[in-house]
Amino acid sequence: MDHRAELADFLRARRDAVSPEQVGLPPGAGRRRTPGLRREEVALLAGVSITWYTWLEQGRRINASPDVLTAIGRALRLDDAGIDHLLALAQPTVAPVDAPQEAPSALVRLIESMEPAPAYVLGPRWEFLAWNAAQARLYPRIVELEGIECNLLWVLFADSFTRELIVDWDIHARQALAEFRAGTTSLRGDHTYAELVEKLSAESDDFATWWPEHDVAQFETRIRRFRHPAAGILTFEYQQLAPIEWPGLLVTCQLPVPGDDSAERLAVRHYLV
Repeated sequence: MDHRAELADFLRARRDAVSPEQVGLPPGAGRRRTPGLRREEVALLAGVSITWYTWLEQGRRINASPDVLTAIGRALRLDDAGIDHLLALAQPTVAPVDAPQEAPSALVRLIESMEPAPAYVLGPRWEFLAWNAAQARLYPRIVELEGIECNLLWVLFADSFTRELIVDWDIHARQALAEFRAGTTSLRGDHTYAELVEKLSAESDDFATWWPEHDVAQFETRIRRFRHPAAGILTFEYQQLAPIEWPGLLVTCQLPVPGDDSAERLAVRHYLV
């Protein structure tokens, strides 16, 4: 997809998600034809002409400065992650970061040292590159994943086991999807990335519904609870690291919570699910 069309889709989706009341405007008399803000309301708030903003939403070949785009982002109530995404979409697609196809040995040793905390290494498209034994105990199916399905986003949306495993799955899945979108903007011209999105849209009704909403978010440390069939309810702090030496890779660790024995309970059991 042309970057202007992607920018237009993002602007329309975010405009629909903002109500007049949220930006201090009266709701307006009579029936509104749009679920969120009107184009003229965004233009007014951003200090641009309605014609120019309409052309931007139509994907026309016009140029917009970062300052103007930032003003539009603020009018649409975007946070820093959303504005960064908006600015990136306004640029032509760039080549993705040249990341290793396999997890560097140093990162493999790092996640192994995190035992008994479950940990794994992700590639630029969130593909699993490596995981430790604790992660395999938490999610035993990880050892069976192949090809494009060996991917965190696929596991979250296309595996029914994961929906049962993660307590409040919908909340965590939506947050992860927003973080994925924000972190993979540079990959939007990548064939494998596009294939993943296409397959997930066909496989998961939730993904197909949420992806067009264009939510974006920065990573947030959070508590995640699991309903494990053998170890019971497990609680971990979900944390993520970005190694400077290997841009594009991520190390994700589910840290023990002080005073909680989830990691120990997971470590002493060996079972098949």
